[in-house]
Amino acid sequence: MAKILKVWQPEDPVFWATQGKKIARRNLWLSIPALLLAFAVWQIFSVTATYLPEIGFKYSKAQLFTLAGLPALSGATLRIVYSFVVPIFGGKRWTTLSTASLLIPLIGLGFAVQNPDTPYWQMQMWALFCGFGSANFSSSMSNISFFYPKSEKGSALGTNAGFGNLGVSVVQFLVPVVVMMGGLSLVGGSQEWHKAGQVQSIWLQNAAFFWVPFVVIATVAAWVGMNDIASSKATFREQSVIFKRKHTWLMCWLYLGTFGSFIGFAAGFGLLMKGQFPAVDATKLTFLGALVGALSRVLGGNVADRFGAARVTRWVFVGMIAAVCGVIFSLPQGGAVGSFAQFFACFMALFGLTGIGNASTFAQVPKIFSVLHQRWAGAAESANVVEARCNKESAAVLGFCGAIGAYGGFFVPKSYGVSIAATGGVTPALLCFVGFYVTCLLINWWYYDRAGAEAPC
Repeated sequence: MAKILKVWQPEDPVFWATQGKKIARRNLWLSIPALLLAFAVWQIFSVTATYLPEIGFKYSKAQLFTLAGLPALSGATLRIVYSFVVPIFGGKRWTTLSTASLLIPLIGLGFAVQNPDTPYWQMQMWALFCGFGSANFSSSMSNISFFYPKSEKGSALGTNAGFGNLGVSVVQFLVPVVVMMGGLSLVGGSQEWHKAGQVQSIWLQNAAFFWVPFVVIATVAAWVGMNDIASSKATFREQSVIFKRKHTWLMCWLYLGTFGSFIGFAAGFGLLMKGQFPAVDATKLTFLGALVGALSRVLGGNVADRFGAARVTRWVFVGMIAAVCGVIFSLPQGGAVGSFAQFFACFMALFGLTGIGNASTFAQVPKIFSVLHQRWAGAAESANVVEARCNKESAAVLGFCGAIGAYGGFFVPKSYGVSIAATGGVTPALLCFVGFYVTCLLINWWYYDRAGAEAPC
């Protein structure tokens, strides 16, 4: 099996049917578990940090919130770099290296949580390293985009990202389970967990060490089974042309509305539930939002390919505006107790819509740049040359959009805090989200969705 694919023409129906589809699927199914683990590592601090005060760490609430937010900041920033690395290093090589890099925060955090005297700066460092998991998303999506024809990119990217996004839900569900299982702890002893006047033993290092063998397996599998594509090679200078493209920035705006909302809502969902409806046990429900969003992303790719990506994006933002309004009217305010059932249902709708929108916006990018590059192509250029140039550019745009969207993981929860500090409630923050989604709806309609749009998709 050739590790470097010197001939790769997924738009050729004969090549795709006889060779391409099988190879593309193998690379996709090896990419998915690596990406799932990356998302788990990215969000591991948002769960682990809640245990630290109760096992003896003397960090303030502000410091704990900072620890939970640092992986989002470092991950979003690293995604900018990771957006361009696949054409430089190759998909197989970079997936192997980037997956192996997840061992750094896992091993470091596993030892750090066992000592309540761990300096805060050191814990900050491990939180920043957890951003490696977020960064892997941009390179993973860029890599998979090279393997599939335009007609199937939406589905493939939706599947890769959707199952990868499950890592958020998986880590939120499993960490509270594995920290209670002393039999899993091969390194270090237990900690005393003081909760609600009771004391019990937990093994918080399991929150990190549990993932180590799976990361090792995924790393080896990527090296053995994945491929590099020779025609995808490009320097950073060649790829940097995307910064001059208007549609790069427009799609970043739309993706911030979809993925930025998804990861931001996921990061702040439990805290928001606990603050608005304190009688509800938020720890048992938090993982459901990320689960719904991840699974709906898989569906969204297929829907976008079938019905039109821009059309699906339109209805996603219409639905998100309605759902946020539903959340606002469900909140306890003005003496009313609020409706948790309405709050929860509207947030599940939001998670589902953001998942579909994550897929539909990513399905738009290759179609937009295909339209543009065909329009810009010289008369003497072959279709393969134009397609190769389009693929390189759209792959870089996908990664860069992923980078910008990831900042939502920090700014959505932060906006809740700012709103509460300024007004005593989260309604102003939610109204700002509605206004932002209106701008997304209008941009999508004007440039991509209406009759006569500049780049219909």
